[in-house]
Amino acid sequence: MAERILVVDDEEGIRDLLSDYLSGFGYEVALAADGASMRAALAHTPVDLVLLDLGLPGEDGLTLARELREQAHAPGIIIVTGRGQPVDRIIGLELGADDYVAKPFELRELVARIRSVLRRVRGEGPAAKALDAAERLEFAGWHIDLSARSLTAPDGSDVTLTTGEFDLLTAFVRHPNRVLSRDRLMEIMHRREAGPFDRAIDVQVGRLRRKIERDPSDPELIKSVRGVGYLFAPRVSRA
Repeated sequence: MAERILVVDDEEGIRDLLSDYLSGFGYEVALAADGASMRAALAHTPVDLVLLDLGLPGEDGLTLARELREQAHAPGIIIVTGRGQPVDRIIGLELGADDYVAKPFELRELVARIRSVLRRVRGEGPAAKALDAAERLEFAGWHIDLSARSLTAPDGSDVTLTTGEFDLLTAFVRHPNRVLSRDRLMEIMHRREAGPFDRAIDVQVGRLRRKIERDPSDPELIKSVRGVGYLFAPRVSRA
């Protein structure tokens, strides 16, 4: 079955361009011009990924990104923005978007980003491919099932992670006690280098810390290495 992408953009020309281009790669493409039509499209047929413009009439794209991420079976989200401020991209990632693309974008790069997010949504990202399908790991009382893409807290409760958060944690548990630069983490997760003003990894780390650290302001599991990147401190073993 073809993967389904919903393009949410108020510019008809961009919607038509993306519909024609992505259809040529075998994707089923649905179109929406605003929040109301986005909800109507999702109510009709679930989608695998949403290309979400930030500059929408009425409801802001960031509000819609939050709404999408709160769904029980949330699709992948790529924010498409023409805004020049990095803060918009940072907030979008804080709200759970998996990636972002700035307008004007190169269509081939957009397709590469789409493929990367869809692989991660399916649990077929670069980190996942290196693992045995049934492998389960334990660290500091936490249990992560890399096949089921699930995380269980020390008290036995299930912890919900976004696609990006799970991929980041997977990168850490596969490389414990090793300093990973932002570029290396970006390469593992997105197959691209971090730009000089790219805070995507820092945003994802902050969100993950809030879910797994006892005190996110004084992290014990994900340590910052000033000027370099991050180190996953706990011992990791097979569960």
